[in-house]
Amino acid sequence: MIDFSTSGVETYWWLPPLVTFVISTIASTGGLSGAFLVLPFQISILGFVAPGVTPTNLIYSIVGIPSGVYRYWREGRMVWPLAFAIILGTIPGALLGAYVRVTLLPDPNVFKPFAGVVLGLIGIRMLIDIICMRGKGEIAHCTKESLQVSDAIINIRHVSFSYENQLHTISTPILLGICLIVGVAAGAYGLGGAAVIAPLLVTVFRIPVYTIAGATLVGSFAGSAFGLLGYWGLGLSGTTPPATADISLGLLLGVGGMAGMYVGARIQKYVPVKMIKSLLTFILLGIAVRYLSGLFQ
Repeated sequence: MIDFSTSGVETYWWLPPLVTFVISTIASTGGLSGAFLVLPFQISILGFVAPGVTPTNLIYSIVGIPSGVYRYWREGRMVWPLAFAIILGTIPGALLGAYVRVTLLPDPNVFKPFAGVVLGLIGIRMLIDIICMRGKGEIAHCTKESLQVSDAIINIRHVSFSYENQLHTISTPILLGICLIVGVAAGAYGLGGAAVIAPLLVTVFRIPVYTIAGATLVGSFAGSAFGLLGYWGLGLSGTTPPATADISLGLLLGVGGMAGMYVGARIQKYVPVKMIKSLLTFILLGIAVRYLSGLFQ
């Protein structure tokens, strides 16, 4: 057993990385870091309910995400203009979200319903996505050429790229606005924002999930890094109550995430999209119901 003094968590050393390995392996196949499930694990299983749980969750994402991004980049599936647009919108929102978490949502009795709403909205969006697939659970063609994106550009009007001989276009102003709003909620919740942005790209903008995963992970990394910077800055300013990250716990969680995200990115092309999203939707809605049930007790 290890006693993490900052968070007050006492657990087996192998449990946090094992849990995050499983979570991130599944989540990264859909372009998510898995932070939206790691936070409930810290709160409900490890008993870390102080505001510091949020920046600790951000450490997990910062450590774990680069391995998944590297794998998607190697396979030629990184849409860098899309990643850049997500970063531009998410960063300011993440900084504001850190302020919201520390000043408005420090009490776990208030934070849990807020987290439940966020998770519920994500779960509903994923459920809509599954329904819209109309039974399709196809696996991407597993040749290197078919998986790669090309002709990716960004300007003030749109982000566009080609995939499987089809042009995909997203309005830049709309994408930036969505990422800004998502960034606020994600920064307060301890996410990078990919858990919301990825389903929106797939369901609203009709972007293939096999092409958005790398970009959303890059955006999530940037959002997590600047969110953590926001918590650090608030700590220096003497904000009360403090939101002190448990660095040791965050790193241990991140090690499991690093391994899992690489594996998830590696196997994504062999896994049906509908299978991935169905499992994530079930987990998300289950946790949301649990957190929101406290409002009726």
